[in-house]
Amino acid sequence: MAIEALSGAATPSSVSATLVATPTADVKSLLFPTGSNILNRSASDLIELVASRDSISSAVYVYDVAEQIGFGTLTRTWASSLDHSAPAISLQTRAGAGLGLVGRLSQGTSQDAVNGSILTAYTTPAGLAAMAGSLTYLPPASSRSRLIVQVPAVTPVGDTFALSPTLASLSMLFNLLPDNVAVLLSATPQESVDLAMLAYKLNNSHVVHIFDHHSASREVGHNFMSDFLVKDVSGLTVPEAVRLAGYAPFEFVGDRSARTVFVLMNGQLALIAKALASRAEGVAVVIVRVLRPWDADELQKVVPSTAEEVYVFDDVPHETSQGPLFVDVFASLYDPCIHEHIVRAQRVTPDKAQEFISCPPQFAAHLASLIYQSSADLRLASNSSPKLLFLSTPSNNLSFFHQLVADTFSDAISTRRLTNHDIFSRAGGITADRIILSPKKGGDEFLPISVAFHLNNNGLTDFVCILEPNLLKSHTVLDHAKPGSPVLIITSWSSAELLNNLPSAVLELISQRRLRLYTIDAKLIASEPVTDSAVRGSAQSLILYLAFLRLYLGKASNEAVVRKIAQGVANGAFRDNAFAKISARTWAELLQIELPREAPTPVAEENTKAFPALKHFEFNAIAVDTGNGETVYNGFKVSSWHEAAKHLLFPSVFTPPLPTPLEADEFPQIPCLHPELPERTYLVTCTVNRRLTPLDYDRNVFHLEFDTEGTGLKYAIGEALGVYGWNDEQEVKSFCEWYGVDLNQLITIPISQGGDKMHTRTIFQALQQHIDLFGEPPKSFYTSLAPYATKPADKFALQFIGSPEGSSTFKKFNEKDTVTFAEVLQRYPSAKPGIETLCEMIGDTKPRHYSIASAQSVVGNRVDLLVVTVEWIAPSGERRYGQCTRYLAGLKVGQKVTVSIKPSVMKLPPDDKQPIIMAGLGTGAAPFRAFLQHRAWLSQKGIEVGPTYYYFGSRHQHQEYLYGEEIEAYILDDTITKAGLAFSRDGPRKVYIQHKMLEDAETLADMLKNKEGVFYLCGPTWPVPDVYEALVGALVKKQGMTRESAGEFLEGLKEEERYVLEVY
Repeated sequence: MAIEALSGAATPSSVSATLVATPTADVKSLLFPTGSNILNRSASDLIELVASRDSISSAVYVYDVAEQIGFGTLTRTWASSLDHSAPAISLQTRAGAGLGLVGRLSQGTSQDAVNGSILTAYTTPAGLAAMAGSLTYLPPASSRSRLIVQVPAVTPVGDTFALSPTLASLSMLFNLLPDNVAVLLSATPQESVDLAMLAYKLNNSHVVHIFDHHSASREVGHNFMSDFLVKDVSGLTVPEAVRLAGYAPFEFVGDRSARTVFVLMNGQLALIAKALASRAEGVAVVIVRVLRPWDADELQKVVPSTAEEVYVFDDVPHETSQGPLFVDVFASLYDPCIHEHIVRAQRVTPDKAQEFISCPPQFAAHLASLIYQSSADLRLASNSSPKLLFLSTPSNNLSFFHQLVADTFSDAISTRRLTNHDIFSRAGGITADRIILSPKKGGDEFLPISVAFHLNNNGLTDFVCILEPNLLKSHTVLDHAKPGSPVLIITSWSSAELLNNLPSAVLELISQRRLRLYTIDAKLIASEPVTDSAVRGSAQSLILYLAFLRLYLGKASNEAVVRKIAQGVANGAFRDNAFAKISARTWAELLQIELPREAPTPVAEENTKAFPALKHFEFNAIAVDTGNGETVYNGFKVSSWHEAAKHLLFPSVFTPPLPTPLEADEFPQIPCLHPELPERTYLVTCTVNRRLTPLDYDRNVFHLEFDTEGTGLKYAIGEALGVYGWNDEQEVKSFCEWYGVDLNQLITIPISQGGDKMHTRTIFQALQQHIDLFGEPPKSFYTSLAPYATKPADKFALQFIGSPEGSSTFKKFNEKDTVTFAEVLQRYPSAKPGIETLCEMIGDTKPRHYSIASAQSVVGNRVDLLVVTVEWIAPSGERRYGQCTRYLAGLKVGQKVTVSIKPSVMKLPPDDKQPIIMAGLGTGAAPFRAFLQHRAWLSQKGIEVGPTYYYFGSRHQHQEYLYGEEIEAYILDDTITKAGLAFSRDGPRKVYIQHKMLEDAETLADMLKNKEGVFYLCGPTWPVPDVYEALVGALVKKQGMTRESAGEFLEGLKEEERYVLEVY
């Protein structure tokens, strides 16, 4: 079921009526939706289930940032589909986030304070930091009125939005929280569920619960216990309640006589440190589970008296930041009279946190370097549990396969699985499913899969399965495989095709590690016995499962054993005859690749197939299975804010698939550059913006040069450059302030002529870069705007202007007042449609096309323009500007500009010897500069060219002789055979280009009539009749033609593309 996200204010007025009475925290009968297996659910799913029950929460507020990292989607789905679900309200994270929640709990400001409400909010560490100021106003908590904030610890960091468990954004928050807010931190799946439930039992505290959504709480395959649910914690302090739940507020691990102690907030690094310290002498770790209220006395009891050095690890945004945990620990342990402990800070930036988590041995080495005079061996215990890695794309649905694997080992083996996505390094995205098989009663300390089975290409994986063979030539997928391990590739490629598609580095790795490669064509096998396309996906999962079983069992396997195991697990999912055919064909068609016995010999680079550098997998996306057949990537239905965030943060998944690297163009289209356009766009760089007219001249004519290197932009002589100009930044900001919208809010806008495709920008980006906000509104805009007017006068006025009776008013607005879309809205201020609707009503800014003033044969990777600023004074006295010329005039060197190429009628004749006659007024000289550059280049190469006549007109030679120095040079070197220069205001009488043409009437008539000459006119429309008359007169006078025949002759030249007009 598609859920619409609420938009607008952070606290919708409709919510009050939907809130139920004060819930009672009875969580003993929690059930997932029918058909759900708890082993297929993660701790995060359980937390959402707990929080979303109407017996526990009055309402759940899902902040956008939480849903962007996959937390809150289920709550919103269940709100409309699962009985006894609390209302789910979507909120946006913005300045003042959380004030609405405070208002609902504050006595005298909210009916909820009278009736009682237990409110739940979902947000991220970054979102919680934005709420810090609001939380200081929280009223005292009570059994009937309190706030619980569930915080999944995931934060996008870096340019690729890599997801990290860092809490660096909270470094300033904890010291700002009021005393009545408890902060709990959990790291393991069971602990996350237990403390999430405990948060709703603490009657005298608001609670912030931070848990590891980066890895541990998203793992599936854990069997959660519920003994704690029946315990009563009323009347207990927060630390006492935590102990009753079976956890220590400060957990101590390691040597009780330790001289070095590490203190960390509960999380992934704490679990690594815990595993290290449990096996070393002289070292101990203290894990902080209850950060607020801070208990200094308890910490003093936990830290051994033998400790000489205490290292406090804090997540901080920068090396120079001071962490809150260090401040608390230092204040608790420092005694100026005794100097018993030396407390030192260890600042962990987001980059360093990623480094430590992705490579635990590096973190172990860092801890070892801090231990004073100790030979403690800090190493993680070797983990012999089988590790399975499945690499596919988000379009592959492996849920049935994973269920089969889990059911196969369910009795004695724990099957833990973690799914991560990388949607930036490859078009269409990559999905990595990591599975660890381990004894259910193992004694090892829990480590999240992200730590125990990290993907840093060090060959830990016992079994690798690749469902998208192109990954072999784009990513370092085989680097994960353990030496001698099997690698299963699901592909239709033959053995020869597979080996031919592998880079030499991959072939060398296969040889060095003695990897055993197997292939099978699951689609082909499934297509024959299964005719129902809806079941074919499950059949392919069964084939994958049968192949996996055979390779996993090794020499002990045979077809009968594999089929028997599979039949017991699949439990009648297929008819017996279909199952038998699938099993037999899978056994027969699972092929081992014959590899060369010797490592491949290096081949000269020029003789090798060109492969791009192999990329590494990076976790930057989370998907959520809603349970109704949909997998949601950080959002909901198009046009909600969350969908907008999805499109912006994860463009690789939601843009049309691009060719694989080997098949792509040398200069591929950038998909986010005006996706609404069918034509190809390019991103070029401004290198020159030079005014050609004097500063005191009333016309600003300027010359632009753009660097096109690396873009693939090619243009022919005479073509036009389409420029996608931006609206003025300050005007956009002023309009947004007046309209009452947040500049940074994301919106999703349908792509014009793109079917159901969408593109996403912030409101500021959309209004500045895409929407024609300051353009001229058509009559239909007034009609479309009228229904949104709340004042009758505005509505009637808009309806009138849009009607046939209002034509004269509309004409005055457009032609005399030159009003814009923005001004129409400001004239009728009660008509304010939603910003997304408004953008659709206005439409996109159209590109402005300018004749290219350069020949690529001469300038190479460059394109030049000749532009004049368009400006005028409106009747209101306000100065108006042409949108695109204003944008171009303000370009800075180095600024990027989006452009496209438009074919033009301005083409040089096919024969270089044909005469050309060029007539340009003002900036109409642009294409003729390109013509002249090319003909000069031909002459330099010794190629004969025909006569070149150039006529140019402007007002003053001193101020507006455009490219005058170049023209004079072309005259001197005979590139220009004859120049007719008309500067209309310099002499006693006005002289225009048609007058100069009449002086050469005989030659021009001869070239057109007898020598296949071509005439071009570029510039404003007004001289067209006079130029036409000049040519007709020349033909009549010099070629003996009648006016009628001369006119017919020129019309014929148009058909032959020898009388070419480009006027505007």
